[in-house]
Amino acid sequence: MSEAVRIRVKKLVAEAKVPRYAHVGEYGDLAADLYASEALVIEPGSTVGVATGVAMEFPSTHGALVEDRSGLALKGMTTLAGVIDPGYRGEIRVVVTNLGAAAAEVRPGDRIAQLRIVRRIEAEFEEVAELGEAARGAGGFGSTGV
Repeated sequence: MSEAVRIRVKKLVAEAKVPRYAHVGEYGDLAADLYASEALVIEPGSTVGVATGVAMEFPSTHGALVEDRSGLALKGMTTLAGVIDPGYRGEIRVVVTNLGAAAAEVRPGDRIAQLRIVRRIEAEFEEVAELGEAARGAGGFGSTGV
């Protein structure tokens, strides 16, 4: 296994929970759980920012993506706008949309999303007149027949 990335976490409210992996080790989780630090009701069709009560300090080499929890996604709860840059030091808030038919209750301590740590890569974008050929070509959504 590679060396662990150290991410400093500051609780902004006493009842906040530090992100953690439910399963660790060789076949552990890909992402850590993020927890709500406030109670709220998310009405059908609405989008809200759910407070986690934590701020983080990432090394310059890493950032994070906030992603859905599959159990909540099955209930119509999905996350949006989940990129955390290494220089951000504010509270992590999870943007959640309720696509379900019923209101969803969130309680402090509920697992609301997953935090996937990613290595930061800075690409160079080069404008060109033509792109090289590839078997897939311009085929996008549905191009594989599924």
